Amino acid sequence: MTVNHALKARSGVPTQPPTVTGAAPRKLRLGLLTALVVGSMIGSGIFSLPQNMANGAGAGAILIGWLITGFGMLMLALVYQTLSARKPDLDNGVYAYARASSGEFIGFNSAWGYWVSAWVGNVGYLVAFFGALGFFFPVFGEGNTTAAVIGASIMLWALHFLILRGIRAAAVLNAITTIAKIVPVVLFLGLLIAAFNISTFRLDFWGTTKLGSVLDQVKSTMLITVWVFIGIEGANVYSARAENREDVGKATIAGFIFTLILLMGVSMLSLGVLGQPELAVLKNPSMAGVLAKVVGPWGMTMIGVGLMVSVGGALLAWTLLAAETLFTPAQDGVMPKFLTRENANGVPANALWLTNGLVQLFLLITLISNATYLALISLATSMILVPYLFSAVYAALTAWRSEGYSSGDNARPRDLGIGALATVYCVWLLYAAGLKYLLLSALLYAPGIVLYAMAKREQGKPLFKGFELVVFMIVVVLALAAAYSLYTGTLKL
Repeated sequence: MTVNHALKARSGVPTQPPTVTGAAPRKLRLGLLTALVVGSMIGSGIFSLPQNMANGAGAGAILIGWLITGFGMLMLALVYQTLSARKPDLDNGVYAYARASSGEFIGFNSAWGYWVSAWVGNVGYLVAFFGALGFFFPVFGEGNTTAAVIGASIMLWALHFLILRGIRAAAVLNAITTIAKIVPVVLFLGLLIAAFNISTFRLDFWGTTKLGSVLDQVKSTMLITVWVFIGIEGANVYSARAENREDVGKATIAGFIFTLILLMGVSMLSLGVLGQPELAVLKNPSMAGVLAKVVGPWGMTMIGVGLMVSVGGALLAWTLLAAETLFTPAQDGVMPKFLTRENANGVPANALWLTNGLVQLFLLITLISNATYLALISLATSMILVPYLFSAVYAALTAWRSEGYSSGDNARPRDLGIGALATVYCVWLLYAAGLKYLLLSALLYAPGIVLYAMAKREQGKPLFKGFELVVFMIVVVLALAAAYSLYTGTLKL
């Protein structure tokens, strides 16, 4: 069970059994590479985008937010493509880049943050799934009622035991998932173009006073726009499979632009059908409410069913990916050895149990705290910002040090600029996330130190080196502040 399989499953491409020794691996042409990039980014987030974006911003601020995100995520996409070309020996994604740039403790935290983001995102998927069912069965509410949590728990553990048996994403399921992602979105856009009202779109274009300044509104969109692009880092996984390596960069840019157009279209065109106040109070998946306004109840049904099928497929892929994110660092000795155990079917069983155990715990927390899908995806996104930042920094360092570049390579200044811009963008995202999610992220980063300490003890190595102790102390202080704030009620999920 590899990261390649997990990411391919998420993208909607049938997974294949491992290549038989001596058999030539299948090569991917530009068209299929582009489809992989698009599929890896479009998940459940797009179905809730109209309400999520309008919840804290007017049309003008949303447009600015998309322009910032579009440019920043393009830089980040190019970072991963650059690193895949310059550092082909580092094939473990965000974990390997952070470790190579800043040592084992930072590499561990990058892997830990990415893993937490993955399983918290899975909680969000389950909430979204039963929130969609709530359109048809009110007992499920917005996906965080008692009935929804019970249903999500059953679904989670059914999936868990299927994976333990070695079941991977089947070709038919992946094909259905891909169709469910793309077709309803394209149809939605077509219908909204026909129904678009420029007067509705212009109404309170810069938002109302209660939404705050334009800067505050733009900041409110940042975690949401990053969430819908999570998976863009998976593009470098496919570089070794490309028939022509240059096609990887072309596919990344083409796939990114296509996805950006879909995402911007869904959020901006919705503002031409319903005003910001109306969109902000829609139940999620809010695409269903918007389409129902245009075509009637059948539009709500189509979006709801499309979302449920899409989320069902995404859950399988991201459960595999979350487990693999623990498994790979454990093989390198950065996580405890018990996480390297595979069962007879080649599944990293202990990593899977730990992952889904925490998904179950957070499902219960959503019931107690009444946490919504929007809160969960904001938390998942904030956890992935640190891994993204270290990848961007490493790309800039690689170009600065001329590592992997031949003498006089004209691409080096460009790559240095891309790495620097991506770094600035990631720092901006951390700022835009705000103190709340910084503290909540620290609270989730802190427990990981226990696993890191276990790994170091197994190897008989010192726990921290140099500045790593300073990083540890900062995380602990922020985590304690978050715990105290949650206890006093000044901080809520």
